[in-house]
Amino acid sequence: MNSRTRNTSPTDGPTTALDTASACWLKTLDRLERTTVADPAVRALQRGIRSLPLGGMRDLLRGRPLGHPVHPVLVQVPIGCWLSASVLDFVPGTHHAATTLTAVGLAGVAPAAVAGWADWADLPPEQARVGLVHAASNVAAVACYTASLAARLRSRSAKGRLWALGGLAAVAVSGALGGHVAYRQAVGAHPAA
Repeated sequence: MNSRTRNTSPTDGPTTALDTASACWLKTLDRLERTTVADPAVRALQRGIRSLPLGGMRDLLRGRPLGHPVHPVLVQVPIGCWLSASVLDFVPGTHHAATTLTAVGLAGVAPAAVAGWADWADLPPEQARVGLVHAASNVAAVACYTASLAARLRSRSAKGRLWALGGLAAVAVSGALGGHVAYRQAVGAHPAA
């Protein structure tokens, strides 16, 4: 079969569901980067965060002593705890451990969020727009995990597990958005779909 009788070139291969989903995701991110609806709020929030009298703490929050942002390091606590709690939710007899991990994950959110906002305040508009949606997704995750912890503490384990799965989904979306912001910052654009 020659290349004229095929729908794709020999190096491209057939289009898969993953290719289609990836193209859709990148198109959505592209639209989000270009949307200016939230720009007044973005600018006001960025100015407000930059005007906070943080002194040398700003450099610590931005990770300057490490030579790279500290936010991606700090998010490992909540993400790791919450993912581990979800794994333990399927292991008999580990209810208390999953509850503890859910609580520790929630305790780890504040430092990660503060560092993230410190980084976000200096982002250009395209990244800041995606970063704002990243933050909203994190709020959804925290709300789900707070509901999960409350249910677990009231001995409603099944409800706690369901809230945790919702939180984990929000964390996955947030992580993809945060990864896009970081990648865009590193190279200035995302790869073509």
